[in-house]
Amino acid sequence: MAWFCLSIAIIFEVIATMALKFSQGFSKIFPSTVVIIGYMIAFFGLSKVLEVLPIAITYATWSGLGITLIALCSWAFFGQKITAIEVVGISLIILGILLIQIFSKSSV
Repeated sequence: MAWFCLSIAIIFEVIATMALKFSQGFSKIFPSTVVIIGYMIAFFGLSKVLEVLPIAITYATWSGLGITLIALCSWAFFGQKITAIEVVGISLIILGILLIQIFSKSSV
């Protein structure tokens, strides 16, 4: 259940971060509301996950997948280019998350 909650928290964090772009400095009401609600849900979910999973595992997964998803969403929705070196970097982030998950002694 903790992994499901972490997945939901990551999804809402990505939605809120993407909405930041559309809020135009919090000058647009709807996207600004999405940012605030999205981050509230994301951090509430993260706080619940931290009651069960170790912070190192949780935060590595949260930040790594968040970075990866934001890069992909930026490419898909805003047409931002992703260079070969950025693909390598994102791949290393994902590899790092997998290594932590597989080999960490603190994993639950």
